[in-house]
Amino acid sequence: MLNERGFFPIGDSVRSRSFPLVTVTLIFTNILVFILSSALPSTFILQFAFVPAMPSIVTLFTHMFLHADLFHLLGNMWFFWIFGDNVEDRLGRLRFILLYFLSGIGAVTLHFVLNPTSTVPLVGASGAISGVLGAYILLFPKAKVHVYYGYFMSGNIPAFLYAFIWFGFQLLYGIATLGANAGIAFFAHIGGFIAGIILSIILCPKAGRVRV
Repeated sequence: MLNERGFFPIGDSVRSRSFPLVTVTLIFTNILVFILSSALPSTFILQFAFVPAMPSIVTLFTHMFLHADLFHLLGNMWFFWIFGDNVEDRLGRLRFILLYFLSGIGAVTLHFVLNPTSTVPLVGASGAISGVLGAYILLFPKAKVHVYYGYFMSGNIPAFLYAFIWFGFQLLYGIATLGANAGIAFFAHIGGFIAGIILSIILCPKAGRVRV
């Protein structure tokens, strides 16, 4: 996500009407997997990462629960908490689960298309969470996102503007690092984001969307 780049979401103006059970469960599952995997050899963990040169159906899903380090985990989970509860509330739990995992698959699909021979393991929930962000800006485009800019500066901006800036950074960094091992799969973020927008259109009737 963009937490490494000084454009970090602190909160939003939308309040959920129900307890975000799926969001909380996924967050705790990611934390638990990280704790357990920290005690295992890295060679074992890499078996469950997605490797474009050696794709498998299993790693399409398992890579979403692995994280490179503690900051990677915490950044993703915080980002997910900010936007996930509202999207889950609007879509309902089953459709939210479909959105999350299909967005994650959409993320690795674009990453694979652009890096089919790469042997660099891909781990993290960023692609799936980018899909949640895509759904959020479609369902709540006028919501306000409270953003930290850096140097103790923060402010509120419309969700659609936040997503536009976020997407722009992903695209710029993605193009700049295309073909290189940048350490961050920017095009996976883009793939998940686009998948989330498409899926939210399919999963949520237009009449059910909220403008705040």
